[in-house]
Amino acid sequence: MRCLFFLLLMFCTVPAWADSHDQLYKVAGWPEQRAHFNDALKAAQLRYKNSLPPAVFDALVSNSNQRFSPQAMDQRAEQQLRQTLQDPNPALQFFQSPLGRKIVNAELTATRPDQLAKNAQGLPKMEATTTRQLIIGHLTQALPAREAGAEVSLAIAGVAADSLSQMIPGLMGMGGGQTQDMLDGQRQRLIAQIGNDMNNTLLYVYRDLSDPELDEFATFAESPEGKAYYQAALAAVRAGLAVGQNGK
Repeated sequence: MRCLFFLLLMFCTVPAWADSHDQLYKVAGWPEQRAHFNDALKAAQLRYKNSLPPAVFDALVSNSNQRFSPQAMDQRAEQQLRQTLQDPNPALQFFQSPLGRKIVNAELTATRPDQLAKNAQGLPKMEATTTRQLIIGHLTQALPAREAGAEVSLAIAGVAADSLSQMIPGLMGMGGGQTQDMLDGQRQRLIAQIGNDMNNTLLYVYRDLSDPELDEFATFAESPEGKAYYQAALAAVRAGLAVGQNGK
């Protein structure tokens, strides 16, 4: 299920500027995906309620609400997107097209709370022709799905550890370098784990796209313009989630 969170790349609220960046955020579904992320965060908070002391649970909720408040995430993520994505127009044109709208709709559907709950035990095994598998393989390599999924997983899981550390200072008993090494190691393990099922995940999410549509999508994702967009999106996710930082 972690891999589905790749589709939460677009979690920011709509910024104040009325320009191509602003239009891109709207067309690519960022506001809706941000709402889906908040729903997932609330569900994660509730899962800890019966397993943590009340004081720790209250700290968890307070910390996560602060770190993942729309304003805080917007401030970090939007600044990073602005810095990283120099020209938003190619991506804007793509996502304004009928195919782009179809892709966004597929992504929004996959990350709805009811769909995440439906597939909580795993996605169905998708059957596909050799041609379709080949196209999906290109998308798997072009989209930063594994990396973004790992960041979301680390962010949600890290809130409990941060809260416990706040309640019991020095609990971790290690220096910042050791903590960062552990975080990097966990990140790499998550990326590998998510990657094991990525082809099937993308086959499921984009199951309503035809082979020619998938091929056009892969062509965009592999183009210089597509690479610039997805690199900027991943950078924004990392900045917005502030994994390994205090998130303030």
